[in-house]
Amino acid sequence: YTKYVEKTKNYSKQKSNEVTAEMTNIISKFSVCMKNDESVDSITAQNLVETLQNHITANYYNCTKEILSGLGKMYIADERFKNNMDKYGAGTAAFISKAIEIYCSK
Repeated sequence: YTKYVEKTKNYSKQKSNEVTAEMTNIISKFSVCMKNDESVDSITAQNLVETLQNHITANYYNCTKEILSGLGKMYIADERFKNNMDKYGAGTAAFISKAIEIYCSK
């Protein structure tokens, strides 16, 4: 959390909006992947996990596989995250969580 605060404290409103829009786009792509009946271990889903990890690292904090794994679990355990992600389609949070689990096990 401290790293997140340090990295984002000087973000302009425009930068903050851009970073949020990128995250929204990534989540949306996961939803499309799920709706297209791709599996969580598909190349597309796994590439999206890598994109997510890179986005978090570039914009918030160093997102190691250990941290990413914890985030994946939180996406389904914390109703706020789950509900937000599931706005893109029911089951999106669970799809992302499982895709992250597989990615991090490699």
